[in-house]
Amino acid sequence: MSLPAPVSQTFLSQRLRLHYLDWGNEGAPLLILQHGGRDHCRSFDAVAEELRRDWHVIAPDLRGHGDSEWSADGDYSLTAFVYDFAQLIHALGDGPVTLIGHSLGGNVVARYAGIYPARVAKMVNIEGLGFTAKSIAERAEKGYAELMRRWIELRRSISTRPRRTYPDFEAALARMMEANRHLTDAQARHLTLHGTRHNEDGTLSWKYDHYINAWYPVDATYEQIREVWAAIDCPSLLLWGRDSFFSSPDEDGRLACFRNAELKIYDDAGHWLHHDQFDRFMADIKAFLG
Repeated sequence: MSLPAPVSQTFLSQRLRLHYLDWGNEGAPLLILQHGGRDHCRSFDAVAEELRRDWHVIAPDLRGHGDSEWSADGDYSLTAFVYDFAQLIHALGDGPVTLIGHSLGGNVVARYAGIYPARVAKMVNIEGLGFTAKSIAERAEKGYAELMRRWIELRRSISTRPRRTYPDFEAALARMMEANRHLTDAQARHLTLHGTRHNEDGTLSWKYDHYINAWYPVDATYEQIREVWAAIDCPSLLLWGRDSFFSSPDEDGRLACFRNAELKIYDDAGHWLHHDQFDRFMADIKAFLG
């Protein structure tokens, strides 16, 4: 028997109305799927379909993404994202919760898991640990004034830059396929369909706010981030793609910051390994979740 379609819901965080999909099965253990930057909650549809019979699956859109509102002042700092995430879990009952996050979403769930370790049962992190110690040190060497200057100029540039548009769906689809050559045609069409909106002139644009491209110049130090990771109590599964543009946490030392984490690296997969190697990904997820 087919299950009902997921239901769109909203919650309020810092005066923003943020969207999430509720996949039903309310009496089951809570599991949250958090997408990454310039993505949307429908990116996890196939994963949610596989898990919804055993879990109460929730898939939120980050602020400025998908069907969530954009931040009026362009605040897309990690502090803001983590606060929104904490508000969502608070609205849902404060846990215990199992978390799966990709990229920026992985960074958010890892920070939440270290801030509120007693509320998290298990965590899966898909290429979501943020900047390495080396890259954070390189940024710090530039000095606060230089980082602020670059950020101000980038935001000013974004404010006057027209949003990129596509004449039709096929043009947007081609851009999606170009960004990840591992995607099947069906995957790319699904991601493009739910990731674009029509403009008044009939063109299409991506749903995300392009202000997210102006990454905040100041964040927690690497020592503070390590502190948060070390506080994570729950079993954690870190997943990385062999072809990713991000360094592997066993090579750059970040794996050692976790007390109870296993790392798996996927061949023939890049940054979006949950699309690139879906069957293996689901097998690993189900085995880990139990």
